[in-house]
Amino acid sequence: MSIAQTAPISGRLSLRAPQREALEILDRVCQLVQFEKDTDVAQALERIKAEFPSVEDFEREFPSLCFALATGVGKTRLMGAFIAYLYQAEGIRHFFVLAPNLTIYNKLVADFTPNTPKYVFQGLADFAINPPEIITGDNYESGRGIRKGALFATDEVHVNIFNISKINSEVRGGKAPRIKRLSEYIGESYFEYLSKLDDLVLLMDESHRYRASAGVRAINELRPILGLELTATPQVERGAHAEPFKNVIYSYPLSAALNDGFVKEPAVATRENFDARNYNEDGLERLKLEDGIRIHEESKVQLQVFAKNNQQKTVKPFMLVVAQHTEHANALVRTVEGDDFFEGRYKGRVITVHSAQTGEEKDETVQQLLTVEDPANPVQIVVHVNMLKEGWDVTNLYTIVPLRAANSRTLVEQSIGRGLRLPYGKRTGTPAVDRLTIVSHDRFQEIIDEANRADSIIRTGVVIGRDIPDHRSQVIEVRPEIENRILGGPYGPDGEWQPSLFENPREQEAAEATLQVIRDFERLPRSVDLRTPEVQQQIVERVALAVRPAQADLPGMAEPVDIPRVVAQTVDLHIELSIDIPRIVVTPKGEVTCRYNDFDLDVNSINYPPVDAQILIQHLHDHVQYRLMSGDGVVEEDRLEDYLVRGLIDFDDISYDDHADLLYKLAGQVVRRLQSYMSDPEQVKNVLQYHAQALVNLIHAQMQEHYEEIAAGYEAHVSKGFDTLRVNAYSIPAGERVCSFRTPVDDRLYIRSMLFGGFKKCLYPGQKFDSDAERRFAVVLENDGEVLKWFKPGRGVFRIHYHHDAEAYEPDFVVETEAAKYLCEPKRASEMTDGDVQAKAEAAATWCRHATEHEGKHGGKPWSYLLIPHDAIADNKTVRGLAAAFTCQPQTS
Repeated sequence: MSIAQTAPISGRLSLRAPQREALEILDRVCQLVQFEKDTDVAQALERIKAEFPSVEDFEREFPSLCFALATGVGKTRLMGAFIAYLYQAEGIRHFFVLAPNLTIYNKLVADFTPNTPKYVFQGLADFAINPPEIITGDNYESGRGIRKGALFATDEVHVNIFNISKINSEVRGGKAPRIKRLSEYIGESYFEYLSKLDDLVLLMDESHRYRASAGVRAINELRPILGLELTATPQVERGAHAEPFKNVIYSYPLSAALNDGFVKEPAVATRENFDARNYNEDGLERLKLEDGIRIHEESKVQLQVFAKNNQQKTVKPFMLVVAQHTEHANALVRTVEGDDFFEGRYKGRVITVHSAQTGEEKDETVQQLLTVEDPANPVQIVVHVNMLKEGWDVTNLYTIVPLRAANSRTLVEQSIGRGLRLPYGKRTGTPAVDRLTIVSHDRFQEIIDEANRADSIIRTGVVIGRDIPDHRSQVIEVRPEIENRILGGPYGPDGEWQPSLFENPREQEAAEATLQVIRDFERLPRSVDLRTPEVQQQIVERVALAVRPAQADLPGMAEPVDIPRVVAQTVDLHIELSIDIPRIVVTPKGEVTCRYNDFDLDVNSINYPPVDAQILIQHLHDHVQYRLMSGDGVVEEDRLEDYLVRGLIDFDDISYDDHADLLYKLAGQVVRRLQSYMSDPEQVKNVLQYHAQALVNLIHAQMQEHYEEIAAGYEAHVSKGFDTLRVNAYSIPAGERVCSFRTPVDDRLYIRSMLFGGFKKCLYPGQKFDSDAERRFAVVLENDGEVLKWFKPGRGVFRIHYHHDAEAYEPDFVVETEAAKYLCEPKRASEMTDGDVQAKAEAAATWCRHATEHEGKHGGKPWSYLLIPHDAIADNKTVRGLAAAFTCQPQTS
């Protein structure tokens, strides 16, 4: 394929990997076939089929290809990339885009319009000055889609966007659609004009919704040179039977999108020790609704915590309830809005969507649905009866309560499609932010069993009361002590309120501004450098500009603020109430070699049985892309190991040339494992074909533990000498009081929901602990006379990378004593030798060596990393004593 043709578009549009692959396939197809008005359709099919055997038939009178991309991956952006490519590489200027309904039609019109948030051509220079002309079902009769004389540029691109559902309604009774009717402006119908164009390309969004409709049969008469279909569901439903498309050239299923992290992770929830036999139908329904609310409220709190701790916009989640029929939906609304349902908290916060709605009621509901992401929209719960179809693209659906009878697979696949999009565009690593939860107590085991299928989109189960709190939570913001000293706030072991150091509100404002300005000076080697006269003068000048002018500053009306004094006092506070943590970036120098060391695969978990041959063929039909296939439609390889090796080399971090011997060794170990419990070679081949992706993922995951990066050497760069503490947000049970950190807690799970206070040396008045060992270590720090200050760092304070594909490691504690600084990690004694724990310890110890070198150059203190077993932590211990026994030294230079 001509990467040179597609790479500029992929780069400028920031296409994801599956979008890039789809664009490259279109490029290859255009090399195979010259698309023209008189293209030999049969010959074009044979050429394409020879290279893409999944294309069995165009299913139309013109060449038409389907690109099946999972929901949330970006089909509209891909449509824009297709248009840009066909214009730039093939000179095609006329496009006809079909939408399945009014919602998607309006969305497409917006996304193809310049200066809108999701403009599909953003970044393309060709369309920056001369954007495509957008002709819609609402404005085509004005003649804007017709070129005449010099009124239009000869290289102008025209994108027509029409709603097929409207055309379907117009052709009822054998009538001609409005687009076919005579236009006085052009002397012929617009349809006739389009059908005569020699470069018209038809793009069909969500084509499975209208593939066999009368409107599409009419549209086919446009005789386009090429059709491009985009859908997440490449099949047509005919009653209980589904007919797969025969023209799928590229498939990127939801299972792949889950593996690649492009969508939320679906999980099914139940209660601990739940037994459906203990409930009647009404009681079970009520319990599922109530538990859905509990999950919804917990999601709301966790989203607020994440947003505050990561300086992101706050996402307002909502809950979706799937009803059986219209009467059932209305009854559910009455229940949820009732005074006896969580004290009536959801009255006026529920809407219902079903086909019986008409007129103003329907319009109002649609408007509320379209704005459900807006924090100003009060709706928190949507009850629907099979009415939420494609085009309702929300990112804030976090809880689904299905109350409609369905088998497990249908329940899963039909219910969650609207909730998979991620609010921040990618996964965050925070489970509550990245998870979509389906409440299904009565179907829990059935769906979990379904989840064990290799191609299942449900990956995990969560239990209310264990994984999700069985209580209402609240968000608590804990300011660092320096902010409490400036603004006034709780201070000291008893949490008494301490007034601000600055009595004058204008002085408080200047002190706050000073803290903000200090962030721009974090590049200094140490925070004490803020005291130098030159730096102080720069800060004073910046603060003077930032502090708002006031009437009181007029001569004779009030004493002006002494900004230099306020700046000096605030800088002193900053130095006193923070610990300098340098921002260290370690980079390799010289030649860098990456490799996987030899090892033996752990195959004990592999016990896959063979599957029915018809299921196997269907599975491969859905997933195959470029594979040579035998006559029966099943992928064939000469060696059994190749079923796995071909998948392994698709990973970006695996080079076939460098790792071939190891890949075939590991694949061979999997083959021998299968042969150990299946004597029939055909059964072994069957499992390798059907479960190839799951087996490939297993091998790749174990390879990560043996990855090594070798460089001639490493050098550390310090980009910041210190960091300014920020506000931390936590969730705790509603009504819960701050607990004394000296109070023992036996419940290992419950301690994580508690907020502790009463500290004298902590740089925050409140902290959370993940275990009682952490709480006891805080007692040690508070008791130790040599400890000056300590805190638990929040996300983003450190950039300690311990594995090439892992998130940065954040140590549990940062401690400063009179003579040294420490990163401290209390750990369960049984986990001390764990591979991950040791990898983090090595990385943290190396960080401490670099930090010590930096501090040594600037008169600072040495750093050490302590990995402390939980059973070594006791009230009579000191940091010096623990350091003597548990300091980790880096093994590498």
